[in-house]
Amino acid sequence: MGNDYWNHRLFLLHADSKYIDVMERTLYNGLISGVALDGKTFFYQNPLEATGLAGKDQRSPWFGVACCPGNITRFMASVPGYVYAQRNDALWVNLYMGSSADIKMDNGRTVKMVQDTRYPWDGAVKMTVNPDQAAAMTINVRIPGWARNEPIASDLYRFEDKNSEPVVLKVNGKPVPVKLDKGYVALTRTWKAGDTIELGLPMPIRRVLANDLVSADRGRVAIERGPIVYAAEWIDNPNGKVRNLMLPDSAKLTAEYKSDLLKGVEVIKGKAVSLAFDGQGNVAEVEQEFTAIPYYAWANRGPGQMMVWIPNTVASAKPLAFPTVVTTAKVTASGKPQHNVEAIKDGETPTASNDHASYFDWWPAQGNKESVEYTFEKAAPVHECSLYWFDDTGQGSVRVPASWRLLYKDGEKWKPVETSGAFGVEKDKFNKVNFKPVTTTALRVEVTAQERFSVGIQKWTAK
Repeated sequence: MGNDYWNHRLFLLHADSKYIDVMERTLYNGLISGVALDGKTFFYQNPLEATGLAGKDQRSPWFGVACCPGNITRFMASVPGYVYAQRNDALWVNLYMGSSADIKMDNGRTVKMVQDTRYPWDGAVKMTVNPDQAAAMTINVRIPGWARNEPIASDLYRFEDKNSEPVVLKVNGKPVPVKLDKGYVALTRTWKAGDTIELGLPMPIRRVLANDLVSADRGRVAIERGPIVYAAEWIDNPNGKVRNLMLPDSAKLTAEYKSDLLKGVEVIKGKAVSLAFDGQGNVAEVEQEFTAIPYYAWANRGPGQMMVWIPNTVASAKPLAFPTVVTTAKVTASGKPQHNVEAIKDGETPTASNDHASYFDWWPAQGNKESVEYTFEKAAPVHECSLYWFDDTGQGSVRVPASWRLLYKDGEKWKPVETSGAFGVEKDKFNKVNFKPVTTTALRVEVTAQERFSVGIQKWTAK
């Protein structure tokens, strides 16, 4: 909301459409995503990728300091006030939506504007101008940056290719030149009741690339159609997974409106490639159906995976881990943790100990002793375990543990493993322990937190 407020004020100061471009992108994607479709739960964050296991992957019904739910309620009611702006005898058309508005001009006259459109799903907009009396004035029609091959007025994002389809503008059925000044076409004439402006904005499906300096988005693309940014969500794709997908640049994508889905949305369909490691460590590729929905509508159908920036090469993708004794195990944790402990056995490798993509901790408990257990489907031989600790130094109160130990289940008893190795507590790496081989149905890690700090685990592997 602050982003939209700020950019609207910059527009009022400079009359430049680049600020409305940011406002519109935020409004349709980063702002309304903060509220569930039923209006009952809220996001404070806008994650661009989700495992479905973290607390941030689902909206919350309320917050201890709940400033945004009330603010967004007020903001949504004020949206009609952002559609137009006026000064002296000039009118600016900033946002497109089916609507009717009575606009009082500085010169005392009133202009009624009626928009007939399915925007943002369709780029055809018909505006009917009804001044209270025929008069000379300028109507500035905004041509969005996305329709001019410019996703944003900077080098942060760019489209993968250039769209050559022209923007079409007509007044009373007659084409007029699209001559831009600060992103607007100025239509100056004597306007009378019943005059029409027709705007045709091509809406091809576009792949968006981030600046190469954004390391997290290298080798990935986002999908955009018109002002809408898309996301792949678990429920629409085979096997309920999307984080192991790769979308080749050659994959053809199509758009289809689904009136019975998520209160009516345009979806993107095509073919993607599912990636998974085999038993030899090689990556197997399988082509599958691919569906993406508007980002704002994700997390309305239960917890699961989601991804906005989709890998377009195998090298940048995250193949699914090969099933092991750990990935198929039941995992439980002591205490009353707020995060899903399933995250520690997903087979992925964190980028660092402070990687927040998928982790587990016991916060807010501090100086505590805790445990986490793997229960195997059947007795299995194991001789090695590795722990990758979660540590959010500089951001929170979770640190690597003061100490830990490893136990295995022998019948109904827990026994410590026999090892001469150290139980490491280093950050940003797997701390591996080799021990005398045992055949067991369960393993337990017991951790002791540092005084005044909590403790957490990124990943725990065993073999």
